[in-house]
This record gives sequence, structure tokens and C-alpha cells, in this order.
Amino acid sequence: MACSLRILLTLALIALLAACGGQAATPTAAPATVPAAPTDAPTSAPTVAAAEEPTVAPTAEPAATGPRRGGTVVVVQSSDPGSLNPAITTAGPVHTITDQIFNGLVGLDDQLNPVPELAESWEISADGTVYTFKLRPGVTWHDGAPFTSADVKFSFEEALLKFHARTKAGLENVLTAIDTPDELTVVFTLARPYGPLLQRLDVVEASIIPQHIFAGKDLQNNPANLTPIGTGPFKFVEYVKGERIVLERNPAYFRAGRPYLDQVIFQIIPDPGTALLALERGEVDYLGSVPGAEVERLKAMPELVLVPGYGGSGGSFCQITLIPNMTRPPFDTPEVRQAFYHALDRQFILDRVYFGQGAVSTGPISSQVEWAYSPAVLPYPHDPARAEKLLDAAGYPRDATGNRLTVVFTHPSSFARLGEVLREQLKTVGVTLELEAMDMPAAVDKVFVQKDFDLGVASYCNGSDPEIGVRRVYVSSNIGPIPFSNGAGYVNPEVDELFDEAAALTDRAERAAIYAVLQRQIVDDLPYFWLVDSAGYRAYRATFDGFRVSAGPFLEEAHLITGDS
Repeated sequence: MACSLRILLTLALIALLAACGGQAATPTAAPATVPAAPTDAPTSAPTVAAAEEPTVAPTAEPAATGPRRGGTVVVVQSSDPGSLNPAITTAGPVHTITDQIFNGLVGLDDQLNPVPELAESWEISADGTVYTFKLRPGVTWHDGAPFTSADVKFSFEEALLKFHARTKAGLENVLTAIDTPDELTVVFTLARPYGPLLQRLDVVEASIIPQHIFAGKDLQNNPANLTPIGTGPFKFVEYVKGERIVLERNPAYFRAGRPYLDQVIFQIIPDPGTALLALERGEVDYLGSVPGAEVERLKAMPELVLVPGYGGSGGSFCQITLIPNMTRPPFDTPEVRQAFYHALDRQFILDRVYFGQGAVSTGPISSQVEWAYSPAVLPYPHDPARAEKLLDAAGYPRDATGNRLTVVFTHPSSFARLGEVLREQLKTVGVTLELEAMDMPAAVDKVFVQKDFDLGVASYCNGSDPEIGVRRVYVSSNIGPIPFSNGAGYVNPEVDELFDEAAALTDRAERAAIYAVLQRQIVDDLPYFWLVDSAGYRAYRATFDGFRVSAGPFLEEAHLITGDS
């Protein structure tokens, strides 16, 4: 009842502001400009034409001779992926590679609208609860086995709904049945209309994996996770841990003439400075994250192309978020969490760690998801004095050395600079932060699987709809040994109920009103410390074109223009 009353009040407030020409308070930093979010899925029964294909945003002036076939591209891989099964994780370092090997039922164009992929068409029932997908005929796995509806059913029931944090959280209580009336038809039956369904069936959110490889086996520890077999544009060749992953062109790919490149090498270079130097020397061709301090200098180099991107492999509209372990001291105490957030200078972190690329976060929904974002939340300004008072009240006074408590920050080594800044900021309020740097798979395992940590960190990607990437972080049903799930162990039944109410609606304004209430409630509870709504630049050599810089399968259309890679 309390939820419904607050939602009605919020709707009334929105109507009043619209009538009076009122304007909500502005966030602490201007949100990045991004493409318009897609509309909700229709509740009528359209059929999507098989001829539609994803569009590719222009990245540089095309060569007069058009795409050139052949060649090799060398892509910087910032960390060792550990596993190459995209159906059991949302980790960016995994999906950077696997999104080129696998496919989803649908793809997303550069405006994040659904387009055909493994499904060549689909129909939606009039009440919005039955989706019938017609699969492309003649698609084969990289080992030559036929792709069928059984692979789709297996992928969802045995992998995605069990281990993929975003898909599990969003669909486990919505998707009631998957039927396969024949080898080229899949029928999803939903418990209720669910507007974001098509947006979460792409290769990032729902990679389809081969039943004949994984059936009856341990998906999380299967040796096949290191030698992936997909249906996508590139085939796996080799994985040398700590060094490289090599892919080659799939000549039997279902999109005739794609891909253009013969080979892809993902070169593992954890150090950003070393990666940048390799790009400048011509040793690598594509860098997915340009250090902010180098952007202007690289823009002036004619041999390189720099383009902004808001997402990619692993998800879009991401937030750098600290994860306090709420299941044990000291973060089981609200006052301690409030003190930590007040002790952090997020603007400094944005300016000095991320060089102004993005915006200061205010809560659980990125300001880049403009239709769902609300800045009307409790602010936690940088206030060390307030932080000290809160720590005193929570029973953590300074000792003779000036220290109040010690917290271990478990983080992937790519967050090393952030850890150093956090340590200095927390020192001013008497908190000692010990830095525990690990490779990505080890850090993810310790925080999300073992749950043996004090403070962790993740780049939680929202996706184009809060149902895709936000829900999984906060609903209590998603607490478990699942990477990039509800790592804090946050439980609030009212929040669970609000997420369900928002998911059941199709009107975007009504959903936004519920998300406004959700944001206020979650920020009041403060189960996480939101730092930065991410943005950034990708860089690549000007001899290439066709990279999809804000979508998962970023290499399918990539090609050489002139010269050799």
C-alpha cells in the first residue's frame, strides 16, 4: 500500500511540474549525450522482416574503394578473461571476445532497437505474453553441427537463467515456458507483458551456446569454456593465458560476405600506458578505452581515429560502483556506509581518475538512461567532517594512532589508480584502506562467488532499460554466487516489489515514475557507493573502418581501408 501511495504521489508531482513548466534539479555533472532510448516492445503482433540488419554508425570517412577483404586486426584486451562462456557471466573482458564468436536471438542496432539475428522474424501475441521466434534456416555451429531451437531452450534453461546475472534477475520470474514446436521455432510464454524483452535477447544479454557441447555437464567448470564453439562471425583458434586470444573468419557465417577480416588477435595488455604506447607504435590497431589525459593529443594524430562510445561488450550505460559487504561489519551499519560516501570526493575521482569522461553518479540509474533517471535523491556531498561524526556515532572512534578502522579493498588490477585515490580520501577521516589487487577472474570470484571481502568494485552496466542491468544489482532474489549480481547482499522487499511493478507496465512515463521512487529508496538505504556514470573514447588506426563502438559484436563489419594491418 505504501508503494502504491508513493507512486501515485510521484505521478501527481510529474503532472504538476509538466503543467507549470517546472524543471527537476540538475545532476552534479551534465549527462553525456547518447542516442535516444528505444521504445517499449509493442503489444500487437508485428512480424520483423528477415531482410533487416543492424546499421553501423559511421566512424570515419569511408574509402572511395569501399571495404577491403582480408587482413588482421590486433585489439587490446585489458585483462585475461579466464573463461570464454558468455552465457554464465556479464564480465566485459569475456564478452569483448565472445561477442564476436556467438550470437543472440536478436541483435541491436546503433539506436539499441532490436533487429534479426539468429531469429529471422518474430511475432508477439495481442496480450504481449507470447513471443514466437522463427529461426534462420541453415545456421551451423563452428564444428559443423546444425543450430536448432533446442540450443535456444538449453541456453536459457540451463545457463542464462541460472548464471547470467542480468538475465536471471530480469527473466526468472517472467519467462514461464520455452517451447520448441519444431527445429526452427521457439515460443516464449511470459507470466505478464514485459516491454524490454527484445532488448535483452542480444549476444551481450543472452548468448546462445551449443547444447551438444554442454548438455549434462558442469557449465561453470567445463573445459569447453576455454575452446568456445559459436555461430558467430569469428571462430576460436587459440587462447594463450596472459598473452593472447586468436580468432579467425567463419566462412560459413549466415550473413553472406561477413566478416571482412581474416583474423583477430586480442593482445592482453593490462597496463593502460603500455597499451597506448603499443597503439602509437602500430603494434596494435584498436584500443577500447583511451586514457582521458591522452584524448586531445591522440585526436591530433592523423594515423588514429578517436570516437566516443557509451557501451559495448559487457553492456552499455555503465557505472563505476563500490560494493560494500552489507552482511558483515563494518558495512552492516548504515552510519558507516553514509560516512564512507560523505568521505569520497566523487568529482575529484571523475576529474583525476577518469579525466572528466562521464558524470558524477547520484544513484543506481545512470544519468545516461535519460528516460528513467531521476536526480531527485538524497545527496551525499563530500563532507569529511560529517563523515567523522557518523563514524563516531557508529562506534568507530580514532585510536591513539588516529585510525578508526581498516577496510580491505578487493579489486581488479585495472582499478589500481582508483584504489590509490580512495585510500588517500579515506585516510582523512581515519579509515585505513588496504589495497588487494587481483586479476579480473580472481577478484570477481572473491567478491561475488566466495563473498569473502569488505569492499569491492564493479562497472555495473545499466543497459537501455533498468530491467536489463539495474534490477540484477538490487533485488534480493539475485543474491548468490553469480558474477556481477547483488554483491552487497542488499535486501529490501519494498524495492523488490517496485521493480516488479515497473517491469509489468508498458507505458514509459508510468515506469519512470516508479523508477523515481526506487531511486529515492535505494539511495536512502545506500547499499552501494556510486561513483561515475562512465563515458569514454575508443581509438583505432585510420587504416580500418566499420567498428561498432557502442555495440557488442564490434568486429563483424570492421575492415581494412588501405595498407596492411
